[in-house]
Amino acid sequence: MSKVLSGPRAMFFIGGKVPAARSGSVEEMGFKAFNLDAMAACGLPVPPAFVLSTGFCRAQQSAGGGPGSPLREALAEGIRHIERESGMSFGGRRRPLLVSVRSGAAVSMPGMMETVLDVGVNDLTVDAIIRSTGNPRLAWDCYRRLVQGFAEVVHGGPSEPFDRLLETCMRTSGAASPREIDFRSLAALTHDFLALFIEQTGAPFPQDPIVQLEAATLAVLRSWQAPKAVSYRNARGIDQAMGTAVTVQRMVFGNAGGLSGAGVAFTRNPSTGENQLYMDFLFNAQGEDVVSGRHALEGELPLGKLLPEVMEQLGQVSLTLEEGFRDAQEFEFTIEDATLFMLQTRSAKRTPWASLRIVVEQVESGLISPGEALARLQGIDLASVAELSFARPEELELLATAVPAGIGIAVGRIALDIDTAERLAAGGDNVVLVRAETATADIAGIVACAGILTSVGGRTSHAAVVARQLGKVCLMDCHDLELDVSARRCRFASRELREGDWLCLDGNSGRVFAGKPAVISRRPDELLHMVTRWQRELSPGPDSDAKGVAQAA
Repeated sequence: MSKVLSGPRAMFFIGGKVPAARSGSVEEMGFKAFNLDAMAACGLPVPPAFVLSTGFCRAQQSAGGGPGSPLREALAEGIRHIERESGMSFGGRRRPLLVSVRSGAAVSMPGMMETVLDVGVNDLTVDAIIRSTGNPRLAWDCYRRLVQGFAEVVHGGPSEPFDRLLETCMRTSGAASPREIDFRSLAALTHDFLALFIEQTGAPFPQDPIVQLEAATLAVLRSWQAPKAVSYRNARGIDQAMGTAVTVQRMVFGNAGGLSGAGVAFTRNPSTGENQLYMDFLFNAQGEDVVSGRHALEGELPLGKLLPEVMEQLGQVSLTLEEGFRDAQEFEFTIEDATLFMLQTRSAKRTPWASLRIVVEQVESGLISPGEALARLQGIDLASVAELSFARPEELELLATAVPAGIGIAVGRIALDIDTAERLAAGGDNVVLVRAETATADIAGIVACAGILTSVGGRTSHAAVVARQLGKVCLMDCHDLELDVSARRCRFASRELREGDWLCLDGNSGRVFAGKPAVISRRPDELLHMVTRWQRELSPGPDSDAKGVAQAA
């Protein structure tokens, strides 16, 4: 449970053996930390953390940091808490502590603000990690990740030069993915990254862990004003003035080897509402690898085969979360050497169809009341909820298949970049955004289009979550898709299409078709009748039937 450390609601502890004092509000702690605190209270395995409150962060963002500053002192105090709970030492030479630095607005904003992982690794602690874990690959993988993340997030540098060095390293070492690079090659790559860091920033990579932590914290605070974050708040009607908290948490390592990994799971299918665990998982990876949208992901079957006990534990976690939070949840987790850790949970972003099915089933199970169900349906146009399908599917030209991340049908003209998507949409056309990968920075294009198709990425990536929340059909990891953006065209096997041609995405099956087919819709009448009954029971009166389903919207 949480504990105020100093000042008027300035800092909170999460996890560990600290006795409960008074928990902060979601406005003080931020949504992410508030839910971490709640998970720890439910007995779930949450690594120890501390939180700088939104009020403290608003004050410190303008004041900055440096030796003797309130920010530097607060970070040092918070680190002492994590050290006590973990038995590790920040910057230590025996069991070095590494931490993550994450944002935390009072309202969930998936992927819109920055995160810095592996803070605390340097030239000394990289050797200490090797000695304490016997895993040199883990040590060098963390170091190279921090150097690149620091250059991009803290200094605003481009990722492409680092990505090119990574690709060269993969070719030289014969690795098919970053996860297959051996530790010697990773060590050499890290030194190349350190040299590139100097080239980009004009200064060496900071070796003092507390300096790293302070700079990462200030960068996370600055990301509140990032264009993608501002655009998301505008699209969702979120108050621009609330600001963000910062959560600093002990790192757990999904990149520690073959019995480790990172995943994102939904307690229910966020597209259909079906009551089943819906999960993406990547072995020997960190969480950002899963949510970035840059990697092809593995589903739950490999995890269940290799670590059946952990898979069973995840099923129990899913039940605990739904019962504790009384809503479908999306949660992030890490497995380190076959041990499960919970890193985040939030109400699952879902399609309107899924929202309807979930509340009906939760009312029937007694988890929520009809009144709560109607409140959750506020803002959803239930009159438009429908499942689309093709009128004449036998006439369609199948181009490829992909992983569906949102149900429905999207028909539109192909756009290969955000500017084109916005231009076509402004001209009145439906648009399908076709990309190699989609990031949360593409929020403007996601808003403008009817559907999204990518050649890589997973159904639980931040971009997919945002697209689904906004009601967009999203297909990812289309292996047959080849892009030639400079020539403004794309290819599916032997079929070539140009930007502006019509494309159709079937979010129900994951199929991709050419052309502009006719579609038909099916209404969830049984579910809608339940909503109408709740309205009648809760608002008796002569005009209650006339208000019908529209009132719930």
